[in-house]
Amino acid sequence: MALATGTQAPDFTLKTKNADGLQDVTLSDNYGKQKTVLLFFPLAFTSVCMEEMCSVSSGIQDYTSLNAAVYGISVDSPFSQEKMAQVDGLKFPLLSDFNKEVSKAYDVLFEDLLGFKGVSKRSAFVIDENGSIVYSESSDDPKQLPDFEAIKAALKG
Repeated sequence: MALATGTQAPDFTLKTKNADGLQDVTLSDNYGKQKTVLLFFPLAFTSVCMEEMCSVSSGIQDYTSLNAAVYGISVDSPFSQEKMAQVDGLKFPLLSDFNKEVSKAYDVLFEDLLGFKGVSKRSAFVIDENGSIVYSESSDDPKQLPDFEAIKAALKG
């Protein structure tokens, strides 16, 4: 069961990769400044994951206008994620949970998905400026997209 609303979000530092190289992204850097949307997804370059990330990217202004940073998180390497971001023209960072620690901390790690061990469940969290989870959604069905309207409603508070 994914972490519930009202829970303090586990802090983390994950790698992202872009043209400038590998960079660290730390969740708590947003505290006191902006809200954060975490979108966990199973695997890069799969059709549903690409649909989800592209949909959010094309509507990124909906999130930035609500003072929110958006991050996609999967267990893929940052190098695979960089290629996916380039191919799809994503306008927000993808973070590599290669060691699966963050997916475990948020309790959104599949034990087994189609024979793949330790893949992130499709999940969404909204974290307020104080680091508290104000929206939590996770699905055991990797084809089920998050409720983006509910995510935006949570950002509006």
